Amino acid sequence: MSARRGTSGGEAPDMMKDDGDEGPGQNYLPFVRMEELLDKLKLLRYDKEFVMALRMKPLNRHYFALAGSPGEQFFLFVSLAVWLINKTGKGMEQPQESDDPNSVISNILDTLRQKDENIDFPPSKLKAGNGEHVIYVLDSLADFALKHTAFTWQKTVYPPEQEVEDQETEDEAELTLEKVEEEMQELYEDDDDEDEENIMHLDDLTDLTQTTGGQVERPEQIMHSNTTSEEWRLELERVLPQLRVTIRSDQRDWRSHIEQMHDYRSKIDESLSYAQKQLDSLHSEIAHSLEKVGSREKYINAELEQLLTEYRNLQNMATENQEQYRQVSGNLTQKSHELAQITDQLDHVKHEMEDRGSSMTDGTPLLSIRKALTRVKNELTAIDVRIGVVQQKLLMTRLKDKSNLQRDMNAPVHNNMDMGLY
Repeated sequence: MSARRGTSGGEAPDMMKDDGDEGPGQNYLPFVRMEELLDKLKLLRYDKEFVMALRMKPLNRHYFALAGSPGEQFFLFVSLAVWLINKTGKGMEQPQESDDPNSVISNILDTLRQKDENIDFPPSKLKAGNGEHVIYVLDSLADFALKHTAFTWQKTVYPPEQEVEDQETEDEAELTLEKVEEEMQELYEDDDDEDEENIMHLDDLTDLTQTTGGQVERPEQIMHSNTTSEEWRLELERVLPQLRVTIRSDQRDWRSHIEQMHDYRSKIDESLSYAQKQLDSLHSEIAHSLEKVGSREKYINAELEQLLTEYRNLQNMATENQEQYRQVSGNLTQKSHELAQITDQLDHVKHEMEDRGSSMTDGTPLLSIRKALTRVKNELTAIDVRIGVVQQKLLMTRLKDKSNLQRDMNAPVHNNMDMGLY
C-alpha cells in the first residue's frame, strides 16, 4: 500500500535535480506539487482539524509555490509540518512565533530522517517558508500521514458509456438518401417521359424471356428463319437508334466509384514513391548523424573519464561532509538545549546570590532590631511604673485593712469598759 504519487520513499523528487538536467517545464513543477499537496491535505481533513481547530489561514493552490510574506509563510509551514507529524502518530507541540527557527526546522528534518527520507539540502532553504524544498517536506509528511491512516488510492470508476444506436442513424440516413433519389428520379422521369417510350430497358429484355409464371418458353422444335441477310441488315439499321440501354446508377454501389478509387490509388502510389525517396534520404542522414554522435560521444567520454572520476570522488566527499554536517547539526541542537538549561540554572543562582548579598549588606534589619529594642525598653519602663503603682496600691490596701482590723479588734474592749462604767 502506497499513498505517494509524486515520489517514492527515500528518494528526492525530480524537481530537486541539478539545474543541468532540468527541462523546459521544470519551473512549473512546484505548482503541480503544490496542487497535489493540497489534495492530500483535503484527504486528511486539514480544513477542519487544522484550519478551524488551530485557527490557521487556509491555503490556496499556489501558496508555498510563490514567494509572499516570509514570516507568515514560515510560521504556517512549521505549524502545518508539526500537525502532519502528529497525524503520523508522533507527538510534537505546536510551535510558537517566539520559538527558535533553527530548532524547529531541525526537529522536523530529524523526524523525516527517522522515516528513512533522504534530505540532501541545507536546512536554511526552509527558512524562507516557500519554494520546492518546503513543498517537498510537506508532501513527504502528508504521504506518511496517509500511510498512517491506512489510506489507499482506489481505482477510477468511469461512468457507463451510452451506446449510440448507429444502426438507427444509418437507417435514417439511408431513408433520407432514398427519398432524395426518389425525388430526383421523379424529376428525371417527368423530363424524359417522351424518350422513355422509345428506350428499351434491361428489365424489358428480361421480361421477354419470362412468362407470367416465371418459366421460360421453350419451342417444341427447332425454329428456322426465312429472313435473308439483306432484310436483317435493313431491319437492324432501322431499329439501331432505338436500341439504347440505360442502367440506373446507385451512389451506394462501389462500382460507381471504381474509377475514382483507381485515381486515388495512382495518386497514392505517386506520393508514396516520392515520400519513400525522401524518407530514405532522411534515414541515411539520420544514420550518418547517429554515427557521428556515437563517435563524438566516445571521444568525449574518453577525454572526460578523468574528470568524471574526480567528480565522483568530490561527490562522495560532499556526501560525507553532508552526513557530518547533519550529525554536527544534531549535536549542535542538543548542545543548544543543554546550554539553555545551564543558562537558566546560572540565572537562578545569580538571582539567589544577589538576594543574599543585598540582605547581608542592607542595614534595614539592624535598624528594625534597634527600634524593636527601644520599643521593648519603653514598654518595660512603662510596665515597671505600672508595677510600682500596683504595689503602692496593694501596700495602701494592706495598711488600710490592717488599720481596720486593729480598729475592729479594739472596738469590743472600749465597749466593755464603757459598760463597766455604767
